Amino acid sequence: MIDFTLGTQVSTRIRLARNLEGYPFPSHLKDERKAKEIIRQVSAALNRLDEFSLYYMDDISPSLAGLLKENHLISPALIKNQRISAALINGEESVSIMINEEDHLREQCIVKGFDLSLAYETMSEIDSKIASSIKFVYDEQFGYLTACPTNIGTGLRASVMLFLPAITINGEMDKVINSVSRLGLTVRGLYGEGSEAEGYMYQISNEVTLGVTEEEILSEVQSVTEKLTELEASERYKLLNGENALDIKDKCLRSYGILTNCAKISIEELVKLCANIKLGACLGYLNISEVSAIDDLVIKMRPTNIDRATGSALTQVEMDKYRAEYAGKKLKSLIIL
Repeated sequence: MIDFTLGTQVSTRIRLARNLEGYPFPSHLKDERKAKEIIRQVSAALNRLDEFSLYYMDDISPSLAGLLKENHLISPALIKNQRISAALINGEESVSIMINEEDHLREQCIVKGFDLSLAYETMSEIDSKIASSIKFVYDEQFGYLTACPTNIGTGLRASVMLFLPAITINGEMDKVINSVSRLGLTVRGLYGEGSEAEGYMYQISNEVTLGVTEEEILSEVQSVTEKLTELEASERYKLLNGENALDIKDKCLRSYGILTNCAKISIEELVKLCANIKLGACLGYLNISEVSAIDDLVIKMRPTNIDRATGSALTQVEMDKYRAEYAGKKLKSLIIL
């Protein structure tokens, strides 16, 4: 029996925006000495809780910065602020604290699958630990004060990464975006604001942080995620039984055939083919042991991840060749005969 919800809920992220008393927001933080003070204070507070690696953005290579960005551990804005910014990342790479991005702190926890409670509890514990030794800017009427007005209040962004191929293919995504926006939520691409929804990946998150509690935000995101999962399942059933079912099956199987037999491939084409292969697994056309491994494969095949894995800066041709060989072998190993 086909599980039409398979692979839909990819990951969950909780992000908290915080600022320290006595310091200007990063956009006005011209004194590098004060920026380093913030980094030292946060690092000292965190390392009493867990082992975190500290990365000064002006002291790491562009390759490592790109790797951290590709793995969703830091943002492009943090890299842009490299003169004053840093990141603290735990050993499991599930928690990262971006320092002096848009706010003094952007604390985030990412977990695989759909688990808002786990992600929030993890992040809340860390946030409380930092707050026990560092005073945040807080107003009794408005809540946490932030650089961007849309984050004032709880400072909480709860988001879920969803794989929504059937909704997209069936032309229902515009309706979804409009419906979600009316509920105070937003739909973004794989890498957040301003990014495209490549590989049928969409990030659903709350837009409102002022005048609502953390519990209300989590409940709303939970409810919308569950409804979108149900809608995607319904649309997948239509794909499987619709008049274009053979075309969909052919696209999925053809994508697997290309990716397991090609000699070179770009990251753009790999993303598209992997999305089709994952859809094929979700519709029962391909018997894949671990569908989430396809999501991991796409990240590993991005340029800076390949450079770090090989230990060298490959040419474009060498990278495309490596990507084809690695991805082909990995996909073959996932198939259950």
